[in-house]
Amino acid sequence: MIKHRAFVLCLALAAHGVALVPAAQAQGLRVSPQLGGSRPAARANDNTPRSADYIVAVVNSEPITNNEVRSRMVRFEQQLTQQGTPMPPRPELALQVLERLISEKAQLQLARETGVKVDEVTLDQAEQNVARQNQIDVAELRRRIVADGVSPAQFREDLRNQLLLTRLRDRELEARVRVSDLEIDQYIRELQGSSDASAVELNLAQILIAVPEGATVPQVGALQERAQRVLDRARAGEDFAKLAREFSEAPGAAASGGIVGLRSADRYPPLFVEATQSLREGGLSNLVRSGAGFHVLKVVEKRQGGVPGANVVQSNARHILLRPGPELTEAAARERLSAFKKRIEAGQADFALLARENSQDASSRNGGDLGWTNPGVFLPEFEDTMNALSPGQVSEPVVSRFGVHLIQLLERREAALSQREQRDLARGAMREKKLDEAYASWAQDVRGRAYVEYREPPL
Repeated sequence: MIKHRAFVLCLALAAHGVALVPAAQAQGLRVSPQLGGSRPAARANDNTPRSADYIVAVVNSEPITNNEVRSRMVRFEQQLTQQGTPMPPRPELALQVLERLISEKAQLQLARETGVKVDEVTLDQAEQNVARQNQIDVAELRRRIVADGVSPAQFREDLRNQLLLTRLRDRELEARVRVSDLEIDQYIRELQGSSDASAVELNLAQILIAVPEGATVPQVGALQERAQRVLDRARAGEDFAKLAREFSEAPGAAASGGIVGLRSADRYPPLFVEATQSLREGGLSNLVRSGAGFHVLKVVEKRQGGVPGANVVQSNARHILLRPGPELTEAAARERLSAFKKRIEAGQADFALLARENSQDASSRNGGDLGWTNPGVFLPEFEDTMNALSPGQVSEPVVSRFGVHLIQLLERREAALSQREQRDLARGAMREKKLDEAYASWAQDVRGRAYVEYREPPL
């Protein structure tokens, strides 16, 4: 599997809306009747032959096919396997995936009706970002996508749809969310006195030695010994990411070095949380046995309530921002910034001077310098691109809701957070939480306004 937060969960690029619910929730599936149609009932004694593909539901006038459900289920199952989470019954998983596709289809229809668009150049940029985050080129990305059973055309269509959803959600939700100082004070007090697993965030890396279904006792013993040898090598100081690429059978391990990603503890399997509960950052667990096999776990990062501890990695970057309008299209802004990039890299122009003369924001007076910033300050599309740069490197043009950016990373450092900076991070965490709540309500409203007709149950 390709490692990308958006692709792993069915390419959900939205910062506060994923195309599938977190894996930990998949086992607690509850699907209530919805407006606009009746729920399909599974028929145990129905032996009627069916074609290879068929319509399972219609959202307004657009169909959802059984193959769409099955394709999305495959990706979700890969995510569950990677996390070591037990697989829910397939009928439950199929109904959950269908509900998500219905909600997504209704939102995409709203995006088109209200004029939200994603052009080919933006799509190219998104594809390049996925490749860059996986430290490969676009050609290799497409090769791996095909190996994962997804055509490049389908991958780009998924990217386009998720970019449409991201732009729609940003437009609909950003203005609705405000966080007051009183809310931040209460949030911090709750975090300090909370023992809830959701108040802790973990970033774990894992090496999975898979145990096939029906393996004999000798086979299980041999695989356990293999996992123990890997653990011993990790404890002896060998690079964990290298070991994961060499030995892990979890989807995406070759690209990610085994890193699962930062998320609240309640979104990890309880086995993982229990095994790493007493470990500090950098610590290694004992072997963990799940239904998927044997796991070697490493704590990459541990946070309380989404607010890091005393130190974080800060970035110092600068940018040139062009705002598209009646006299400057988005494509023209991109073209102009691409020309700037070529001149800078050829030594024919100075980034700071170009920023002073051209950037359309307050940073222009400082040569585009944005100062030292903590993680989470910038929009995801900006920060993802910046994080993929090496010091001194200049990005390709990046589109955000503010315009088109050309970014240069100047330097990175590890720094202690002041009390004010910790409050800023708490504000950001609180805002993300409120965005999640606003999105859930908004998505339910969009779904409720759609006419949904259920046909045959997915298989």
